[in-house]
Amino acid sequence: MTDTVVSSATREVVIGFGRPFVMIGERINPTGRRLLAEEMRSGDFSRVEADALAQAAAGAHMLDVNAGIPLADEPALLAQAVKLVQSVTDVPLSIDSSIVEALEAGIAVYEGKPLINSVTGEDEVLERVLPLVARHGAAVVAISNDETGISEDPDVRFEVARKIVNRAADHGIAAADVVVDPLVMPIGAMGTAGRQVFQLVRRLREELGVNTTCGASNVSFGLPARHMITGTFLSMAMAAGLTSAIMNPLHPEVKNAVLAADVLAGHDRDCAKWIAEHRDPDAVGMRRRGGRRRGA
Repeated sequence: MTDTVVSSATREVVIGFGRPFVMIGERINPTGRRLLAEEMRSGDFSRVEADALAQAAAGAHMLDVNAGIPLADEPALLAQAVKLVQSVTDVPLSIDSSIVEALEAGIAVYEGKPLINSVTGEDEVLERVLPLVARHGAAVVAISNDETGISEDPDVRFEVARKIVNRAADHGIAAADVVVDPLVMPIGAMGTAGRQVFQLVRRLREELGVNTTCGASNVSFGLPARHMITGTFLSMAMAAGLTSAIMNPLHPEVKNAVLAADVLAGHDRDCAKWIAEHRDPDAVGMRRRGGRRRGA
């Protein structure tokens, strides 16, 4: 089966079928975070460091790093953020930008094999990003939209993904190094958004043999109790074959849905991760002391 291998200087993460789901922390992204954007623009990366540490401690296997701030020097900011995050945690990174020069700057300072986020199906973008990915031996996120935008027809999105995978092969990039994002739309605005993603993920796995990812929180945008929606979406998408997601591991509803789905899919051997996450610390302490709880 397909394995996508990414790494930092000291740690390797494998995204693949039949493997534990890979959680990619989403928090280091100034989009929609006014305070973070202002701090990064002024050279204050303390919140970036805190977010990196918190997500890694919460169990994120990778971190997405984005520095897309309007009118800022994005290449310089992204390079600085990548260096800082790699100095405080050893989890591999997804280097996230729509600007090729920023991707180049981030890759230049990265230690290991990153996931480049992302390339789309536009011919001009393909011919700028794919040579960069090939030159550095990286993996890449393939966004299934092109010059025509984001189609509401999942068959059209599938064909865009096929085009990117084929074009990547022309540049010597194996399908294992292409992680397709089928694009998750807000379910509150498009009632078929969930079913479309499940259908696409199955086809991407069965027909193209590629791993998949998505921006999971998009599905619940604008809804109340949105983390419950996001968590349930992820567990259902995992059943359809989704192998990773850019998500927030700090939300228990989302993280626990992923961990539980891994248990039920047989990807958490002996339920070890679930038990480690949810073991009652008081009960463990009592067992080690050979005692019983008061009142038991």
